[in-house]
Amino acid sequence: MKKVTLIKTTLSLAVALASSNLFASGFALNEQSISGMGTGFAGRSSSADDASTVFGNPAGMSRLKREQVTVGGAAVIAKTDIKHASGTFGGSNDGDMVPVVGVPMGYYVKPIDDHWSFGFGMYVPFGLLTDYENGFDGRYYGSKSEVQVVTLQPTISYAFNDKVSIGFGPTINRIEGALESAALNRVSLGRNDGKVKISGDDTAIGYNIGILVQATDSTRVGLTYHSMVDYKLEGDTKIQGSGFGPLSGSKYDASLKIKTPESVDFSVTHELDDQWTIYAGSTWTRWSRLEAITVNNEGVPAALAPTLGQISEEQNWHDTWAHAIGASYKLNKEWVLRTGFTVDQSPTNNVNRSPRIPTGDRKIFSLGAGWSPNDDMTIDVAYSYLWEEDAKINQTTSPTDPAHFKGSYRATYENSAHGVGASLTYRF
Repeated sequence: MKKVTLIKTTLSLAVALASSNLFASGFALNEQSISGMGTGFAGRSSSADDASTVFGNPAGMSRLKREQVTVGGAAVIAKTDIKHASGTFGGSNDGDMVPVVGVPMGYYVKPIDDHWSFGFGMYVPFGLLTDYENGFDGRYYGSKSEVQVVTLQPTISYAFNDKVSIGFGPTINRIEGALESAALNRVSLGRNDGKVKISGDDTAIGYNIGILVQATDSTRVGLTYHSMVDYKLEGDTKIQGSGFGPLSGSKYDASLKIKTPESVDFSVTHELDDQWTIYAGSTWTRWSRLEAITVNNEGVPAALAPTLGQISEEQNWHDTWAHAIGASYKLNKEWVLRTGFTVDQSPTNNVNRSPRIPTGDRKIFSLGAGWSPNDDMTIDVAYSYLWEEDAKINQTTSPTDPAHFKGSYRATYENSAHGVGASLTYRF
């Protein structure tokens, strides 16, 4: 099977197929629980308020004494202002490139006896959708990106006693992506450009494991480990445009390997009294795994083998921390109100950041509420507002390397987003 990346533009697409998935959190696709969203995900591994604990901390299923299902979804509405933009070949910078993104979720938990519980989850841990306008100034570095990871997680938990429980669940992760960029016509230089599109998918296995400790009558401590997942994406590379000559319209097999990093979440839930509960949590993610993306190509003609046989792009990402605090107030038997605040680092840097994933360090303010009209049902709603520090793009290639030349693109991105979500929990 040929695995051919015809020009540097195609390599950039392959890199983006991996990195777009990894950068989902920069676009606030962090919603696997609406009750958790209301507190800014503070206490994610220690709360265990509903069946979404299958993701937050599988050990938390031991706290749920009734069979129950939680289903819901969130929408992320992003806004970007692009400023101080300049590109070698010119173009527009509208900044209206992120459509509304939906994030579905669903969980089921069934207690088996006083010790064992079984659960199942479906959620979206990573995802991105960006679609720039025709003629975008940075089109050679990315014009459209659509990536999604859907995870299925069967889970068990075991309670040693009333104080300590553990949980484990293998994760079945399906990644799919399709990305496009313009291909520079090297004769007309910026006019009559071609297009390169790469799409691929894979299914890979990981796991989540957690421990929950009732440290005192009013304080719980949770620790959750989400494993690294090792993907090998395979799919098609399609090219079109006069710049490709007789190869225009060709379709090639393509593949690359990528590992999504592991993360550790630690949190504390403390009940001040019958009405007030406070939450705090920190999450560490090992983004430094991604030092470079390397594409190995087979079947490349000997004359092109030195440049296309193996191609690597530096990423130089760094490990990150996210910290959150939150609180909830039980207004009465039916209503609980929530709020939270989160600070979240970005693993990107000003040298390697791409217009596909123009994200910076961010802050998030959250509000939420839960309504329980009876003991069997709870409806949760949440709202979050996210804003990022300015993210600088500084992409350039040298004209002394004509096979890879795409000009330059420099800009400053100002990103913000609104997130809204709702879920229903029903207890049998």
